[in-house]
Amino acid sequence: MHKVFEFYKLFHECLKYFPKQEKYTLGQKIETTILESLELIVSATFLPKNQKFTIIRKASDKTDLLKYLIRLAYETKSINAKKYIILEGKIIEIGKIIGGWMKSS
Repeated sequence: MHKVFEFYKLFHECLKYFPKQEKYTLGQKIETTILESLELIVSATFLPKNQKFTIIRKASDKTDLLKYLIRLAYETKSINAKKYIILEGKIIEIGKIIGGWMKSS
């Protein structure tokens, strides 16, 4: 949960520099997807172990979508290479954590 929270803060800083035409489309979609991931992870944290897998799977799907959206932001020049590398590294780390969580539930 903490990693997604930190990822949101990092992306929020990047969003300030998005081109205007992308800020309210792609930027908003990325922001919404991050918040939905955070919501799913928080929900899964408080569920009994036998009910977690479905919610964690949805969070994993959101994380996969984020990888593509971040890459799209880079390829449309909404974020620069340096920010892309940082964001991509963080989202991969989050994906590994979620994957480990899925295996344990």
